[in-house]
Amino acid sequence: MIVAEAVGRALAARGVGTAFGVVGSGNFHVTNALVAGGVRFVAARHEGGAATMADAYARMSGRVGVVSVHQGPGLTNALTGLTEAAKSRTPLIVLAGEATEVQSNFHIDQAALATAVGAVAMRVSSPEEAGSRAAEAYRVAVEERRTVLLNLPLDVQAAPFEGPVDVLVAAAGKSAAPAAGSPAIPSAGPSVAEVGELARLLGAAERPVFIAGRGARHARRELEELAELAGALLATSAVAKGLFRGSPWDLDVSGGFATPLAAELIRGADLVVAWGCALNMWTTRHGTLVSPGAKVVKVDLDPASFKTHVPADLGVAGDVARVAAAVAAQVAPRPGYRSPEIAARVRGEGRWRDVPYEDESGGGRIDPRTLSIGLDDLLPRERIVAIDSGNFMGYPSMFVDVPDEGGFCFTQAFQSIGLGLATAIGAAIARPDRLPVAALGDGGALMGIAELETVVRLGLPMVIVVYDDEAYGAEVHHFGPHGHPLGTVTFPPADLAAIARGHGCAAVTVGAPGDLAGVAEWVAGPRDRPLLVHAKVTAEHGSWWLEEAFKGH
Repeated sequence: MIVAEAVGRALAARGVGTAFGVVGSGNFHVTNALVAGGVRFVAARHEGGAATMADAYARMSGRVGVVSVHQGPGLTNALTGLTEAAKSRTPLIVLAGEATEVQSNFHIDQAALATAVGAVAMRVSSPEEAGSRAAEAYRVAVEERRTVLLNLPLDVQAAPFEGPVDVLVAAAGKSAAPAAGSPAIPSAGPSVAEVGELARLLGAAERPVFIAGRGARHARRELEELAELAGALLATSAVAKGLFRGSPWDLDVSGGFATPLAAELIRGADLVVAWGCALNMWTTRHGTLVSPGAKVVKVDLDPASFKTHVPADLGVAGDVARVAAAVAAQVAPRPGYRSPEIAARVRGEGRWRDVPYEDESGGGRIDPRTLSIGLDDLLPRERIVAIDSGNFMGYPSMFVDVPDEGGFCFTQAFQSIGLGLATAIGAAIARPDRLPVAALGDGGALMGIAELETVVRLGLPMVIVVYDDEAYGAEVHHFGPHGHPLGTVTFPPADLAAIARGHGCAAVTVGAPGDLAGVAEWVAGPRDRPLLVHAKVTAEHGSWWLEEAFKGH
């Protein structure tokens, strides 16, 4: 056995279930060792897609993600996806061959690259370290919620590994890491004083609002029980969309995607409690959703978050579920923000499809709101929706509903376009029980088009919706009103349906509401091929959320 095989076997022994990647000479043996250890390997067509698939898989499966890439260009190709994962604190391990000889055309400072994008750089420097370094990479990824680059120098990974296999298993097992779906919990519980102060603030608040983020996706029961006692309304950041679905007090997403009602009620809160949520500019509309007189509390595993974005008047360090349960034991029931009038307004105005609009469909183009509502009505409810970035993104995010927090995958921490299709693939592999839906702009779709073959090869019954305005729409609506030339960001029509058919997909072009009948036919059929919906959308003006976003530019 060589060192590369030892590392693969150690990670397989630790419990890695699925790995993604593009195989070259520098990661050939470690990838095969993963497979030999029982790990499913998903071959992508581009390393950037592989990294994003692994990120989405980790988010939606509750297991650590693994991506395997070649040295040098394999790693640089993956860098955008790795940056997204690092910024999102996704538990992810990157296995990369490394050319340490400076004369090699593959040589770059891979550790410096990882550090630059916020990942943790590690290296297997000798055969003796094979098991222990693999175990440490796993521990850091899971317990510290970090993206870890484990460099495998070519000369070291080709060296013989002399230890027996049971030593590898023992080394991998030394890390007592929890399952990746569970957040790392500090050994000490939340501070008694901090818990008591949060209970006091809830007891004094007349209009409390809870905003739950990714760090709260495991804590619905505890948060709803506390909110019931405190009379709090419930909202989420975009990444936690669906967490409170079904509650009569669910305001859905806070921030640029918020409905007019949600924005009004959150802005009216006298106490905002952020649960595993940073309250960044997107979640708070650049701070405008938090009224000047409101108290702000943040509950998070990372105390550094207490002073970022909207600073907290009180920070409580700890796991969201544990803190919520501890606070509930000290809070007496009170009505708070809840009343029959508020409940009625949430029922009648709580979703974007409840907000009246003038349908602008016509001339061979469909209003993206009408398109999204139509898809929401046609597609099965048990779905998992993945969103790319761009001017279009608010429409599927807000008009295509999801059943719960496991139905929405939002890789937007780095705001790169082109990640949406790969995100949908990783999410689909994590949740094969749900219909995967990828929502893309035309720019992002064409950037990630190589992975369309991956969707077909894997036999995923995916619906891929392309909101095509024949432009980089965000730039058009940002610079166009000021009279700037737009020739660099607008494009001639592309037949995306034909491209999809060439890859083996079914496809339908939608330019009017009646064209959605083709989607209904696919849903009613065997779904034995993925479906691409080429939607020619209206583009006369920018989206409402984009107008909010531009305020921060």
